[in-house]
Amino acid sequence: MDELTQLAELVKRRNVLERSITALIGRPASIAHTGEFIAARIFHIVLQSSAAHKAFDGRFADGPLTGRTVNIKWYAQQEGMLDITPDTLPDYYLVLTGPRASAVSSRGQPRPWIIENVYLFGAQALLEELERHGVRIGTATSVRQDLWTNARIYPEQISSLLPLSAEQRAALALFRSVPDG
Repeated sequence: MDELTQLAELVKRRNVLERSITALIGRPASIAHTGEFIAARIFHIVLQSSAAHKAFDGRFADGPLTGRTVNIKWYAQQEGMLDITPDTLPDYYLVLTGPRASAVSSRGQPRPWIIENVYLFGAQALLEELERHGVRIGTATSVRQDLWTNARIYPEQISSLLPLSAEQRAALALFRSVPDG
């Protein structure tokens, strides 16, 4: 019973935080909605009014990608997978990730909401590359490591599709690490 009592208290504390995040972002406090909120603020994206919009989450409001559609993903770990909807491709996939997943079991390992890397994929070019290599497209599409590397815009700017300002880098750094404990 001690474990259940302790877990109940932790869940209550989590629920308080979740209500606060929901009040701030205006949508349920899932990692997906929170990632969309973060990306919208940092990358000047105007989000769709409905979170259920199928093809994309929003449009870039300024810069070199003004008006282009974007689907935003936030994965707690970079596992080399990307959810792709080939029948409703956006112009871009903007992917925020935590650390690379280790080869060992995830059992007992937390999945903190941190941003260690940001990637920007041109959706059509990515789809063509994956199809050329016979990759099954859909939920949890396997994307080769070299494609992830070439799409990285943070912390290292490998891709030049969307150059980041010092202000954008500083904003992303707010979510970069989690304290131990």
